Amino acid sequence: MITVENLHKHFGGFHAVDGASLTIAEGSITGLIGPNGAGKSTLFNVIAGVFPPTSGKVTMAGEDITGLPPHELFSKGLLRTFQIAHEFSSMTVRENLMMVPGDQSGETLWNSWFRRGQVAREECDLMKKADEVLEFLTIDHLADEKAGNLSGGQKKLLELGRTMMVEARIVFLDEVGAGVNRTLLNTIGDAIIRLNKERGYTFCVIEHDMDFIARLCDPVIVMAEGKVLAEGTHDEIRSNEQVIEAYLGTGLKNKDKLEA
Repeated sequence: MITVENLHKHFGGFHAVDGASLTIAEGSITGLIGPNGAGKSTLFNVIAGVFPPTSGKVTMAGEDITGLPPHELFSKGLLRTFQIAHEFSSMTVRENLMMVPGDQSGETLWNSWFRRGQVAREECDLMKKADEVLEFLTIDHLADEKAGNLSGGQKKLLELGRTMMVEARIVFLDEVGAGVNRTLLNTIGDAIIRLNKERGYTFCVIEHDMDFIARLCDPVIVMAEGKVLAEGTHDEIRSNEQVIEAYLGTGLKNKDKLEA
């Protein structure tokens, strides 16, 4: 689905991504881990068009998408969530979902005045789809709640729900477990697995919770100092001496700390 070739992103003299190369297989849930400052989020941002690369190439299903802006990638089915949720806090949860699809008839003044029937039908269809998404995510009881009143975990579920309002092909999830309690994290994990198995979503997940990574992800890719350090199953990564040293600066005797 995604191939990254010798990607670089420099901020002045700082090489946040420094020659990273990797592939994300279609239909996989790929984990991306590494110590703080490894370049994981910057890599996501370059792939998703938030930052242009300094050099290198990104392809999606064989198509060169290097440097395309986020709205064009969105239309191709490439979506990205952020560590901090970006909800419309004064709108309801349902309204937040209904805002997602582009090119809605009601966005133009002409249609709002002269094609009210068409606009009303579209809004009815969007409301129905939003309610189906909320039911899928088991947060349908929050449909009329202001999004700003949600807990951190509920906001992460809402962000995941946004990806379900369009024809997503691959979703990049950035620290979906940050600030989320274990119960809601399990709910998020269940939703990701169902979307992968039932709807064919491909995921790439940045996460520090290794239990979450172990449950969902195969393969797991490790980054350090802007480069890809290792790739394999969770057990292979957990036993990799280079990975342990990148996290801890110590040997295998402390490998269990990688679970923290």
